[in-house]
Amino acid sequence: MTKSSERSESVWEATGSQPEFTSLKEDMRVDVCVVGAGIAGMSVAYLLARAGKRVVVLDDNAVGGGETGQTTAHLASAMDDRFHVLEKVHGPEGARIAYESHQAAVERIGEIVAAEGIDCDYVRLDGYLFHGAEENEDFDRELEAARRAGFTDVERVERIPGAPFDSGPALRFPRQARFHPLRYLEGLAKAVHRDGGHVFTGTHVTGVKGGAEPSVTTDGGHTVRADAVVVATNSPISDFVTIHTKQAPYRTFVIGAPVPAGAVPDFLYWDDLDPYHYVRLHSTANGEPILVVGGEDHKTGHHDDAEERYARLEAWTRARFPVGETRFRWSGQVLEPTDFMAFIGPDPANRGVYVATGDSGQGMTHGTIAGILISDQILGRENPWARLYDPSRKTLSTESLKEFLKENLDVAVQYTDYLRKGEATSSDALAPGTGAVLQRDGKKVAAYRDEAGTLHERSAVCTHLGCIVHWNGEERSWDCPCHGSRFAPTGEVLNGPALAPLKPVEG
Repeated sequence: MTKSSERSESVWEATGSQPEFTSLKEDMRVDVCVVGAGIAGMSVAYLLARAGKRVVVLDDNAVGGGETGQTTAHLASAMDDRFHVLEKVHGPEGARIAYESHQAAVERIGEIVAAEGIDCDYVRLDGYLFHGAEENEDFDRELEAARRAGFTDVERVERIPGAPFDSGPALRFPRQARFHPLRYLEGLAKAVHRDGGHVFTGTHVTGVKGGAEPSVTTDGGHTVRADAVVVATNSPISDFVTIHTKQAPYRTFVIGAPVPAGAVPDFLYWDDLDPYHYVRLHSTANGEPILVVGGEDHKTGHHDDAEERYARLEAWTRARFPVGETRFRWSGQVLEPTDFMAFIGPDPANRGVYVATGDSGQGMTHGTIAGILISDQILGRENPWARLYDPSRKTLSTESLKEFLKENLDVAVQYTDYLRKGEATSSDALAPGTGAVLQRDGKKVAAYRDEAGTLHERSAVCTHLGCIVHWNGEERSWDCPCHGSRFAPTGEVLNGPALAPLKPVEG
């Protein structure tokens, strides 16, 4: 997923590195080929290399150059979709495993940090879920559900201690954590190489084939054959349809601003407002605290109003925290499963292929769960989490069915873009640095004028399943509103599930 030169820079990218290695230049035969060098892919690769497997990791970006670099890096076993919801959808046992697996992920990262001596600001702390000054009846329900799931020391407090705003009643979740995700991945990459593995960056995967001997092909014309392939590309590129009907892509927005030392207690903060917000601290190299605040989500490709969302996010933050001038603004993409749990395990459509997707806003812990679960499955070890995260599962509940129908009806609606007029009547109207979809001779054209004034035109038809892409002015990308594929202004793939770039304009 080649990184766009136009993409917003996160605080992690500004304060950490994204290692690049040589590209793949030959055919290879290994035990395991991992596609994707983000948190999930590198966690799988690290644990399998530690177990003595010959591992190769392929990514067309740098290590952590995809969505891991755009996270806010909360490490939480407090569930984003709430324990009382998971209990209703997956039953008491499912909610218990969700807590157990996420807490194990928080602990495992800490163990790896200590074992490898990784300097990534890993800190254990409390997390607080709050609503505001008023009472929230869901809190009592969530408190009891969390305790039934095994999170026995969750407690209700009347106010977040030391918070510079009136939080009102809140739930305290102990034993959470935060870290610097890119420094952590850099440490994993070094360990994988030390243990005999290889990480190849600048290597675009063009195909994944399952079977008795799974294989991966690249745009350089090379093939990696393996006993197992792990697709850890945020949105899976090996599954054409099945999993994509069970999850939906959303953009989420983040700001970072300095706060006076000691003015904001070092906790994780989450509210349950609509839109919701999530907050943490990060200390720069010189010790300056940066408050990192996210929220204002929208479905990918459905809006192009980032400035308004950043403004609302900043207003919400300034009303509660003593922040200085905003220094960082960035957005990332999360995949929301219709039954609220990630898909981690064997790809139902490809023998010998494993997938990790559906992070639901908890990508750092889900990626680590993927490392533990998939490495166990490849090594032939039983894992009690397998059934809950099984990508082939069918969840029968009113809540999951509603989400499934809502998201897939929305996808169906997007195909009506073929019947609508273009966003602009002519490319002449495009200012430098902007793009728009044009209607020309019955075809949709994605037109972009770069800063030098040169016009670039590609087909506006997504190469995954044929939806019409929409212009994202903040990231300067073409985003697919159906399944979240994203393309650079000149058509190259930034995010799957699409594998091929936008096609040239015919005629």
